[in-house]
Amino acid sequence: MNLEQKIKSSIRDVPDFPKQGIVFKDITPILKDSKLCTEIAEGFIEQLKGMKIDAIVSTESRGFFFGFLLANKMCLPLIPLRKQGKLPYKTISYEYELEYGKEKVEMHVDALQKGWNVLIHDDLLATGGTAEASAVLIKRQNANVAGFAFVVELEFLNGRKKLETYSQNIISLVKY
Repeated sequence: MNLEQKIKSSIRDVPDFPKQGIVFKDITPILKDSKLCTEIAEGFIEQLKGMKIDAIVSTESRGFFFGFLLANKMCLPLIPLRKQGKLPYKTISYEYELEYGKEKVEMHVDALQKGWNVLIHDDLLATGGTAEASAVLIKRQNANVAGFAFVVELEFLNGRKKLETYSQNIISLVKY
C-alpha cells in the first residue's frame, strides 16, 4: 500500500461536523500510528527536496501535529499561527472569511526574519482561507511564501486557486 492509501485508510469521516451537511475528514486516527506519522513527515520531506525553506508556519491546531514533526526533522524553526488571543507576546493579525463564519489568526511580531522563505503547513486544504491568512501575515513580515504543505486536500472546494498567487509549490499527500 502506498502512502496515500495508508493515509486514506486511517482518516475517519465524521458526518455533520462542525455543522449539518459537512463531512469532516478527521486525521486524529493517524496519530495512533507512529510509523505512519514518520512516513508522512518523510513524504513531505521527499517532495520538498530542492526547495529553500528557512522556517515553517504551522496553523492551529491540527497543523501543529505534523508541522512540529516536519520542522524537527528538517531542523527548522516552527512558527505557530494561532487563533486570536492565544499567543502571549505582541502579535500581528489577519481576519478572514470561513465557510461558516469569520476567523482571526495571529503570529508574533518577531516570528520571522526579513527575506526568509517560509513553508506554510496545515492538516487540510479546504477553501484556502487559513492558508491564505498565513501567507498574508508572512508577507507583512517581509518574508516569502516558499510553498504550502497539506496532509489532505478537498479539491472540490478549490482552495488551491486562492493559494497559487502566493506560491505554485503546493503539496497535498491525499486528495478527495
